[in-house]
Amino acid sequence: MAEYSPLSTSEDQPTPQLQNKREFKINYITIFFFLAIGITLWTSIPSLIYLFSGRLEKSIPIEPSQESSVPTHTSPILNFEPSEPHPEMTKRIISAYFTSWSIYAREFNVKDLDAKKISHINYAFANLDADGSVKLGDPWADTDKHFDGDSWNEGGNNLYGNWKQLGLLKKNNRHLKVLISIGGWTWSTNFPAVAADLSKRKRMIASAIKMMYDLGADGIDIDWEYPSTESDADNYVELCKEFRHELDKYAEKIGEKIPFLLTAAVPCEPNVYKKRLKDMSKYLDFFNLMSYDMAGSWSSVTGHQANLYGDDLSVDKAVTSYISRGVPAQKIVVGIPMYGRSFIKTKGIGHPFDGIGEGTWEKGVFDYKKLPPQNAQEFFDDKVVASYSYDSITKELVSYDTPDVVRLKTKYVIDKNLRGVMNWEISADFFASHSRSLLAIEFDSLDGTNCLDSTPNHIYYPDSVYDNVRSYFD
Repeated sequence: MAEYSPLSTSEDQPTPQLQNKREFKINYITIFFFLAIGITLWTSIPSLIYLFSGRLEKSIPIEPSQESSVPTHTSPILNFEPSEPHPEMTKRIISAYFTSWSIYAREFNVKDLDAKKISHINYAFANLDADGSVKLGDPWADTDKHFDGDSWNEGGNNLYGNWKQLGLLKKNNRHLKVLISIGGWTWSTNFPAVAADLSKRKRMIASAIKMMYDLGADGIDIDWEYPSTESDADNYVELCKEFRHELDKYAEKIGEKIPFLLTAAVPCEPNVYKKRLKDMSKYLDFFNLMSYDMAGSWSSVTGHQANLYGDDLSVDKAVTSYISRGVPAQKIVVGIPMYGRSFIKTKGIGHPFDGIGEGTWEKGVFDYKKLPPQNAQEFFDDKVVASYSYDSITKELVSYDTPDVVRLKTKYVIDKNLRGVMNWEISADFFASHSRSLLAIEFDSLDGTNCLDSTPNHIYYPDSVYDNVRSYFD
């Protein structure tokens, strides 16, 4: 940008002794004209800097429709500063984990998602290899399966599977962001060694970002379960720092003004979450707090698995601890379990048990939409804000969140000025049209469309290996 220099106003210049009125008026108008231009340019500088900085305000709303405009990708942008990921975000997040395996026996597909009620989807899971490579968790479900409407006769190299379906969903709902979730309980084994090795970290980050732009994702969700040592904590910070730098570097490369997202799924258990949270927060957009599994088959007595309050483990204790350790409240997303944990041969909450129930898909775990079990009665514990069902005949107790508990948790999110809620996992909920749908209750309790984060998603992927992703399914 050319430097602005005002016109000379030196009083040493000779002034004609005789001028008629017309000459005086012309000179006066000329001076005023150039002065006005100078003032306009000067006051425009901050706007021009902002325009070329590549950081659009995250809270700018857009209509989530197919006709939404596409961001311009030809404007140059400046380097992102990794220590401050994004501008402050003001609207709420309602995120949901969508699992690759939900399309099998669960018969829950991308088309079943109510995208109008969701701001972010975390796609679970990508695998982390020992050498640091990030790979698809289920290639057939992820990229290969042909769904209804997919052609078998298209030319070129095209994306199919769940990721094509997610791309189409994003195209029609421009507020909807989709992230690749890496790890999870099964595929977290290699995190410690990869995070500790610079070359492996680089390989992980490079392969994850390539997967992101190949599939048309909006960012990366790190699901390391769990870092357990001080070295893990230090290496986790380095991983986040380098991830943020490379994500911003890639956005700069393609001229993208909307930053790619970096998030992490984090636990509630005190011995695990007492790490370098403040340092991680510099690089993460938000933390997905896994505020569930506080009781289960590993417990000595029955207990609430997701109680809001309590003397031992609770959502509130975890939130308070994260904030006290330097995580801004607006970066905390509270997890909601869409499942229940079963205990059998027990007299009730706080009593011994002997085994766990059959569950819906795995022993001891019921889909929320299958609860309460037939003949069981639901109970609400107002002291800790938790709920459960109990069958006095079979002696089975199931701990899960009812609609009333979720309403109180969303109120807690508002009162504490937290970022929003996250759901594990969406196939276990009722369809959003059902009166007991937890997703619908969250959406309504957080003030619906007025609350939902509507930052535009990404649709520009010039480096994708897939023809239909590069053309954004046109």
